[in-house]
Amino acid sequence: MSDSEIVWSSAALEVHRVVVGPVANNVYVLRCRRSGTGLLIDAANEHERLLALAGSLGVTQVVETHGHWDHIGAVSQVREAGISVYVRSEDAHLLPSYDQLLDDEHVLEVGELRCRVIHTPGHTPGSLCLSVDEAPLLFTGDTLFPGGPGATHFDGGDFPTILTSIEDRLIRPFSPDTLIWPGHGAPSTLGTESPHFDEWVARGW
Repeated sequence: MSDSEIVWSSAALEVHRVVVGPVANNVYVLRCRRSGTGLLIDAANEHERLLALAGSLGVTQVVETHGHWDHIGAVSQVREAGISVYVRSEDAHLLPSYDQLLDDEHVLEVGELRCRVIHTPGHTPGSLCLSVDEAPLLFTGDTLFPGGPGATHFDGGDFPTILTSIEDRLIRPFSPDTLIWPGHGAPSTLGTESPHFDEWVARGW
């Protein structure tokens, strides 16, 4: 049995979360209530737990928010189980394998849900976020956390680029009450985080 928790729900969808691996990665499943099908965000680690979760929630596809090791540890096993793995082209070489490359603004259908890919480079060149049409939800991977941007000191990271991604692709297009669900740690809202943007610029990380 899955040990996930439902962290958000509406008449149309459920958001399940489980925390896995040595650096406490958040793994989310978006599940369409009407169809019973699901999409898993980041096959991070502990593949047996994730396969149990996928089986119980009708998961047929996985989106990788980026290619860092702690987010891709169960990719091989979920693909072996017949679940398709999607990633941006810039980070595809970091994965052991994948099924499809994602364009910016690509729409993934999960039953009756529509999940939109938002390319947000900076943490890695291929970092992405996912929004859900008609729901105040943003899954931000390691692009945006409570307290600011994700780290940019890794290979391929760039601080000015991640700031541009956050400002232009997240803060400006989405309403302040939009919930952000990061790759590690607690959720927040854009309205809570955006007033601190100039502080992030000034501190330089």
